[in-house]
Amino acid sequence: MPTRRDLFSRLSDGLMGTALASLLARDLPAAAPTLYDLTPKKPHHPPKAKAIIQLFQNGGPSQVDLFDHKPALTKYAGQAPGRDLASEVRAVRETGGLMPSRYRFNRHGQSGLEISEALPHLAKVADEITVVRSMYTTHLAHEAALFIMHGGRILPTRPSLGSWILYGLGSENQNLPAYVVLDDPKGPPINFIQNWQSGWLPAVYQGTRVRSEGSPILNLHAKAEDPAGVVDLTRSLLHRMDAAHRDRHPGNAELQARIANYELAARMQMEATDALDLSKESEATKEAYGMNDERTASYGKRCLMARRLIERGVRLVQVYIEGQIWDNHNKIWEGLEYACGKTDRPSAALVRDLKERGLLDSTLVVWGGEFGRLPIAQAPGDTAGRDHGPSGFSLWMAGGGVKRGFGYGATDEIGYRAAESKVSVHDFHATVLHLLGMNHRDLTFQREGRHERITDEFPARVVNEILA
Repeated sequence: MPTRRDLFSRLSDGLMGTALASLLARDLPAAAPTLYDLTPKKPHHPPKAKAIIQLFQNGGPSQVDLFDHKPALTKYAGQAPGRDLASEVRAVRETGGLMPSRYRFNRHGQSGLEISEALPHLAKVADEITVVRSMYTTHLAHEAALFIMHGGRILPTRPSLGSWILYGLGSENQNLPAYVVLDDPKGPPINFIQNWQSGWLPAVYQGTRVRSEGSPILNLHAKAEDPAGVVDLTRSLLHRMDAAHRDRHPGNAELQARIANYELAARMQMEATDALDLSKESEATKEAYGMNDERTASYGKRCLMARRLIERGVRLVQVYIEGQIWDNHNKIWEGLEYACGKTDRPSAALVRDLKERGLLDSTLVVWGGEFGRLPIAQAPGDTAGRDHGPSGFSLWMAGGGVKRGFGYGATDEIGYRAAESKVSVHDFHATVLHLLGMNHRDLTFQREGRHERITDEFPARVVNEILA
């Protein structure tokens, strides 16, 4: 009979054998390779939303000037910050005392939701939105906070939330990109394409940039058009050649994505042109989105493009602003005037337009940035701004299964730290996935021997209190 010593002396053989088998398996073609595509997938449970439009505000909008009214800042104006708050300041020599907002806050709509006078157009749709005032994140640098907000961790290689959504649900329209990114012609956002990357998920789930000026998608049409019969024969031949090449390289996700993108480009030649043709919109609609005003024209155009894409079955559209216009370290009142003037009217028009077309109930609209601002002054006098504030900030959501005219959570007395009903970025991700019909614990991807998920192993909860 083998002894206990014999057992443990042989145990390592089994472990090494298992490890070797795992390594060899990666080099062998799978018997039935997984095909990654954008065909519609069955959700885990009945969804409240079918699509999402994310109006991402790079830079960190100031919650105490827009959504989080703090009268105590007037009471304590100029006083030195407490030790906890002071420890979060990066530029100590530039730090002043507590700084109240210059903007009045008023209650709006039947709900009485408090919104700053800096956002007069959003105030008119107050009864359609939920404001979450108790968001928090764990890093105060833009790049790292953006990685967390989009990918769940401070790592530059993680898949974005949008890529996870496509991986879990696919797309309802196979003739348009399932995940569209509308960035600003004035310049890309911080972290650029890493904001919508697929990371180690198959490349077919990455976001597709679409331009709002000039040709929306470059090289979509051939310079010289061939007869329809020739085009059909060419595509048929290419399809057979691609399929044969793919069969010789089973399990190659990058190859699958490349072939899928070529085939999508062919199908897009008709439908993408129609989806992005804003000349078909009425002048009243263009006016509502601010397309006749130089300040709002660019952002309004992209919000309207987002609505047209969602209308045609695109799963996710992200609208970005140039650089990080909400990063108001100095001259905050001038900066807020520009940022609010650019985005407020089109954002509110999008909510109203979706509702009028019967699309708001099935479309989740999310507005917010990677963090907020501190309630103290940075830089002196009229040049004062606010430093990064990750410990407490606000965002709003509309449609897609969230409550209407509702405020959730709270920061402390001065608007520095989330204090009541705190919502982490991981909670936010879990809630968005839940609204789209997915359980964040069950949405996993097998990678290097572990089940990866956007919430990773962090504690995350669905914020049921904001659900309709």
